[in-house]
Amino acid sequence: MNTFWLKVAGIAVGAVVVIILISTFTGDGDEPKAQEPEKDFYDQVEEDKQKFLTKPQAQEPVKQDLASQSEPPAIKEAVAEPVQPVQPARTIQSAVADPKPITLYFKELSEIDDIEASRYLNAIVPGRSMGRLQTGFKFMVDNCRRIIQRWPDSWYAYRAQQMLIDMPERFHERYKITEQEKDLSRFTKARPGTKPFTDKDSR
Repeated sequence: MNTFWLKVAGIAVGAVVVIILISTFTGDGDEPKAQEPEKDFYDQVEEDKQKFLTKPQAQEPVKQDLASQSEPPAIKEAVAEPVQPVQPARTIQSAVADPKPITLYFKELSEIDDIEASRYLNAIVPGRSMGRLQTGFKFMVDNCRRIIQRWPDSWYAYRAQQMLIDMPERFHERYKITEQEKDLSRFTKARPGTKPFTDKDSR
């Protein structure tokens, strides 16, 4: 009787050992590390709206203080605060932490053109988000090009070019995005009829 139970216990122990050995040799080794959750589609849609539908802020014209202009230089020097020594490490750190927005130059559109361009842009941004779901970016690209052609000096054209640039690289060749369409440098220079604007989401 005792021998019977010893045999059963031996078989059970053997089975456990076999299971442990099988799991050891067939397992993937280390347990998979917890991955950071990928950005939800709806979160990405909201981010696109914030980035591409936010209108740049018009800069206020600089007003010169007439009182300070009439003040003699000697008095200015006497009143001026002492210059503080520059602290390079702190300056670099603050510049990285809080980058200053860049000044861009756009032409303001008439009310009718502004409404029409706004409709295009409000349709393009969701189209861009849908393009990530493997539907493609053709709708977005075609309408970005319409904006750039019709209102080339407006902030709408700037946003349209940003969206073309921001597409995954493999789509640039598919839709034949040109270097001119990817060049935003002209918006950083004052041109006839343009006004200065501040944009936080510039690249």
